[in-house]
Amino acid sequence: MTFSIVARDPETDAVGVAVQSKFVSVGSVVPFASADAGAVATQSFANVAYGPDGLDLLREGHTAAEVVERLTDEDPEAPQRQVGVVGQDGSVAAFTGAECFDYAGDRQGETYTVQGNILENEATLDAMAETFETRRDDGEGLPEALLAALHAGNEAGGDSRGEQGAALYVAKPEGGYDGNNDRWVDVRVDDHETPIAELERVFKLYDVTLLEREEPDETRELDGETARAVAETLSELGFYDGEPTTTFGEAEREALEAFRGMNNFENHPLPVIEDALADGWDDAEGEGEARMVDAIWHGLSQYDRV
Repeated sequence: MTFSIVARDPETDAVGVAVQSKFVSVGSVVPFASADAGAVATQSFANVAYGPDGLDLLREGHTAAEVVERLTDEDPEAPQRQVGVVGQDGSVAAFTGAECFDYAGDRQGETYTVQGNILENEATLDAMAETFETRRDDGEGLPEALLAALHAGNEAGGDSRGEQGAALYVAKPEGGYDGNNDRWVDVRVDDHETPIAELERVFKLYDVTLLEREEPDETRELDGETARAVAETLSELGFYDGEPTTTFGEAEREALEAFRGMNNFENHPLPVIEDALADGWDDAEGEGEARMVDAIWHGLSQYDRV
């Protein structure tokens, strides 16, 4: 009841897994990743030992294909299993057991593998692969391309039993909080009617809060109707008690600073937050705090991550 994508970014050495399933807390079962080894997705009557064992084998120098062979040869229930592996050495492999429920299958590309079982159709996997390749060719970051692949697979057919949980886990050298581990992106939706959309919302909040980006050489100040709209939103949220105008001055910036602190956006200086709002407001969706966060995310997305 699951479809997933495992992939590597050769430029940053990031490796990760994105997954959706009609299964509660799928993020606690399927994805495994380590910056010094690679990434593994284990599903279809998942053998969770495939995760740590597979990463250990990758660290020992085995290719993804060798890892898949070793894991499945030693598992008497392998015909019911499905696993995808991507190594930091650039190798890619997957296995779909003959007893996995239809439709089940997998696809591989140069830096990724997609796999799924109990799918509505074969097109789910094709859409995931094509979307991931296109997004990466267009220069999109690994986390965004993984999420786009999930959306595409779901829209093409997806899990024949429906939706419930989704997860995105990406490891990168020194990518974790304060650079002290490799857990670069780790977000999950355990139980939701539209888990992929919710996962994307949570990821954007995570991105703005925890992930660093290059700062712009120059920043743009809020003005005009965007300044008024941002001030009105800050007023609705209780951060601003003045009269919103087309000018964004000291009082408005104090309110924005309070909003930044309340939401733990200290990763980005106030002028960068204002610049992001100025650039991203028109592209943002939602209302209130959700609109603010989405606008900041859109504005920051023009700058490369570090």
